Amino acid sequence: MADTDAPVKRRRSGGRAGNSARRGDAAIEQAPWCLPVNRDAPTEPMSQEGVARMHDAAMRILEEIGIEFLNDEAVGILRKAGATVDGQNVRMGRDMVMEYVALAPSQFTITPRNPERRIVLGGNHILFGNVSSPPNYWDMEIGRKVTGTREQCRNLLKLTQYFNCIHFAGGYPVEPVDIHPSIRHLDVLHDKLLLSDKVVHAYSLGPERVEDVLEMVRIAGGLSREEFEASPRMYTNINSTSPLKHDWPMMDGWMRCARAGQALVVTPFTLAGAMAPVTMAGAVAQSLAEALIAVVLAQIVKPGAPCVIGTFTSNVDMKSGAPAFGTPEYMRATQMTGQMARFYGLPLRSSGSCAANVPDGQAMWETEHSLWAAIQSGSHMVYHAAGWLEGGLIASPEKFVMDCEVLSQMIRYMDPAIWDTSDEALALDAIAEVGPHGHFFGCQHTQDRYTTAFYQPFLSDWKNFEAWEAGGAVWTPERAHHLYKQILADFEAPPMDEAIRDELAAFVERRKREGGAPTDF
Repeated sequence: MADTDAPVKRRRSGGRAGNSARRGDAAIEQAPWCLPVNRDAPTEPMSQEGVARMHDAAMRILEEIGIEFLNDEAVGILRKAGATVDGQNVRMGRDMVMEYVALAPSQFTITPRNPERRIVLGGNHILFGNVSSPPNYWDMEIGRKVTGTREQCRNLLKLTQYFNCIHFAGGYPVEPVDIHPSIRHLDVLHDKLLLSDKVVHAYSLGPERVEDVLEMVRIAGGLSREEFEASPRMYTNINSTSPLKHDWPMMDGWMRCARAGQALVVTPFTLAGAMAPVTMAGAVAQSLAEALIAVVLAQIVKPGAPCVIGTFTSNVDMKSGAPAFGTPEYMRATQMTGQMARFYGLPLRSSGSCAANVPDGQAMWETEHSLWAAIQSGSHMVYHAAGWLEGGLIASPEKFVMDCEVLSQMIRYMDPAIWDTSDEALALDAIAEVGPHGHFFGCQHTQDRYTTAFYQPFLSDWKNFEAWEAGGAVWTPERAHHLYKQILADFEAPPMDEAIRDELAAFVERRKREGGAPTDF
């Protein structure tokens, strides 16, 4: 699980940085921060012939059909590099695609303001992020779906920082609709940089928003412009406008972040039966074409730009047209895209998602299907891994806590200590000591290991029914709600140098006086 094969020791951890001890009892006991390593062989549903056919289909889309770019600058760059341009339609040969894709690194790091929170994308690492971008919020105290606020956004950012199983802070964990759109990015990123020291992201929604985030992350890291651009310190994630289109603001942000040396994630949103063919192979082929052409553009702008291709290929409910997530088709599409990401030598982003409306059984089985697909596919970056409901339209703190229990168990599953076959782990001396008539509770081998031998849940209730009933018969979402409240009460923001804090606040105030960002494109 960590970068070494050493077993992880459990310890109390508190609100300040999630993995540092603090006075008194912490809200929960969790394993310390680490970068999980997925040592399982990936699931590869396609044969080698299938991979070749999938690649050929993606290349034929780029060669014969093309992708529409609504950004004139991007069109000009691609034309100059040798692409065939007809108005806004861009086509290119497979040799050109593969030449430029080969320039992108298969692994890279992103270093936030706290270098101890550095993350590695690629190799066998798998990293989990918070829910991002829902416009609505639900918790058990409110009891209904409401539009997001800054306070709710801040509270979800505190959970993002607190949980060690969350490795990066994606977009707004809920859209704070009570902040005007022109300055929303300034206030939320300011909150994020103060409340968290993990890797953050910029929305590619117009030049001002991207440039503001680049500058704020630079300031928060205490970096010169040269230091900031020397290696990735943050990332952007864009979505194509499926089918077969890239819009103006996302391409603008994509190129700005590429020029600034920051990480780039392109995630086509291809719902089979709606924005992509009803067959999963067709949907995946289209998704690959939409993603790869963005990678090509990034490499033309800045050779070696760190790029990740994302998969968000699922299906719709053919009765209603509503998106479905965590389905068998979603799982296989994620695995198929993982095979192709390895074929192209690119890191992979997937998502932990569900279509459920409240944190119930459906929410958990669909999310866990999505998360297992991420592990099976060899994903490196898992978006929306905690807190997502209603197909991404609702963020929930109870669901966030419930998901973090699942993520913590999955990270423990990847701990090599479980399958250690050393002499101590094989325990032949203990087996001989206990023999056929004793038990292992009291033997020294058990006593030396009982506190760290097994995963200890912070949310699951392992009591029998009578004991659970005597304890108030509290269902899982209720327990998650109480934990969420306790985490907020205990939370302490990570430290930041006062001079940096002042510079950051001054930048935000200046940009607000200047009007922030336009609200149309």
